[in-house]
Amino acid sequence: MSWPRPGSPHPEVANRTRAVGPPRWVFVPAAAGAVFVVLPLAAIIARVRWSGFLALVTSDSSLAALALSLRTSATSTLLCVGLGVPMAMVLARTSFPGQQVLRSLVLLPLVLPPVVGGIALLYTFGRRGLLGHTLEVLGIQVAFTTAAVIMAQTFVALPFLVVSLEGALRTSGERYEAVAATLGAGPTTVFRRVTLPLVLPGLAAGAVLSFARSLGEFGATITFAGSLQGVTRTLPLEIYLQREVDPDAAVALSLVLVLVAVLVIGLVRAGRAA
Repeated sequence: MSWPRPGSPHPEVANRTRAVGPPRWVFVPAAAGAVFVVLPLAAIIARVRWSGFLALVTSDSSLAALALSLRTSATSTLLCVGLGVPMAMVLARTSFPGQQVLRSLVLLPLVLPPVVGGIALLYTFGRRGLLGHTLEVLGIQVAFTTAAVIMAQTFVALPFLVVSLEGALRTSGERYEAVAATLGAGPTTVFRRVTLPLVLPGLAAGAVLSFARSLGEFGATITFAGSLQGVTRTLPLEIYLQREVDPDAAVALSLVLVLVAVLVIGLVRAGRAA
């Protein structure tokens, strides 16, 4: 009779461990869900007119929309980082009355229809809005400008960074920060030298997700910023307009957004793996 080597699992235990897994029926709805997601993407690829693909995606209006989307999305991502990091720190490292209410309000854009967010921004910063009237008197116009695009994108993308970073902060704990504080480091030094390096993967993932959400923003943008070529017409708005006049161009530009989304997902997964 052969005995298992010290430290190795008993053969019966190993066999039972290998046998643990999802029930077989789970694979049927899982496959159906995968087909439901993948099939429309495959339909886009099948619908693309490859012979004129480059001409469609490099037209003046398409390039202007793509350039505007990349520029405004990068700016809104920087705003999300600048505003979201302090917000996540406050939510994860402090406790105060009304904290849960504040967290719910911060995450509200995740569940609100984007067009509702656009209306909220319009009635806040529009010409007759809560703050827009005062800004208009000072000669500052926000609505229907490139700044409005950036604000709309930031409004819908900010919660993605806050959620990612708050989760990373709660997972990392406060042990290393407490040790650094006992050694004489000030709060700012602890934040810069200890906290940020610990949560850098979560911050990077949140920033990438915020950029992707900004790049695909449509509802809040068209409501608050309108659709003026070169000023407020981002790539999603260009796709919507091209759908009526040139469906081939709309499909080609849609594929470009799909490829960007795939790249973003790959970056997020790579960041989490690291």
